[in-house]
Amino acid sequence: MSQLLRELSLLFQRLDVLGVVDLLLVTAVFFFLLRLVRGTQAVALLRGIILLALVTTVVTSLLALPAFSWLLRTVLPALLVAVPVIFAPEIRRALERLGRAGSSLSLTAEPDHVERTIDAITTAALRLASHRSGALIIIEREASLDEYIETGVRLDALLTPELLLQIFFLNTPLHDGAAIVRGDRVAAAACVMPLSASGTLSRSPERQMGLRHRAALGISEVSDAVAVVVSEEVGAISVAHNGRMIRRLDQTRLRNILIAFYRPRPPRLLPEWLNRLLLRFRQSGAESPGD
Repeated sequence: MSQLLRELSLLFQRLDVLGVVDLLLVTAVFFFLLRLVRGTQAVALLRGIILLALVTTVVTSLLALPAFSWLLRTVLPALLVAVPVIFAPEIRRALERLGRAGSSLSLTAEPDHVERTIDAITTAALRLASHRSGALIIIEREASLDEYIETGVRLDALLTPELLLQIFFLNTPLHDGAAIVRGDRVAAAACVMPLSASGTLSRSPERQMGLRHRAALGISEVSDAVAVVVSEEVGAISVAHNGRMIRRLDQTRLRNILIAFYRPRPPRLLPEWLNRLLLRFRQSGAESPGD
């Protein structure tokens, strides 16, 4: 412990302005990486890796364990290779977000188009629920769903409630699978979605959630899409987004949730507390000339 304290004191003694800038840059990189994986399955894995690293560092610093230290040095290269494999979906989403940074969003420029899309999906979901017809409607946002569109039947048809009702009518060829909505059109139907492996549904006390709900959670875990699910057994409507599911929605809640999730927010490069601080600084600067 005393050796660790001595090393820390030497580190602080050699710290200069350039070193502070270096630490701030490293902190900023880790901050943005944590922001990218927040709300995903990677958070639990990352928390476990950090906890394991802290425990092993403390143990090897306090105790003389040559065999254990050798094991850590041997395993570390394998961990560096395994981390990209474990976090592959999150890394892909992060790169997609960086690639879309600064690009204009069509949904924010066309509010009427968004309203029509939400109205059509809400109306169709309510009518399907009243008839106990199962349905899975995937709303594409910023992340492209082309790889999943290829698994289904391409339609490229104007989105209407009647079209969704016809697609999910029982025993029709397009009934099984998901319908993908792109803009104000149904891009494809009978699409195959990835199933969730998070175990969220298996831990639920309710057992009415099957493959449709797992597929809705699965696509929300690997993309920023919004999934609307209608249960065939009980006629309940659910919405999945970002690996979470909100269940048993009525018309008002369904519409409000779709509006909140479907409208993309402008990207924020700074944390909320720093934005508020800068806003107060600008306001105080604008008020000072009149005092």
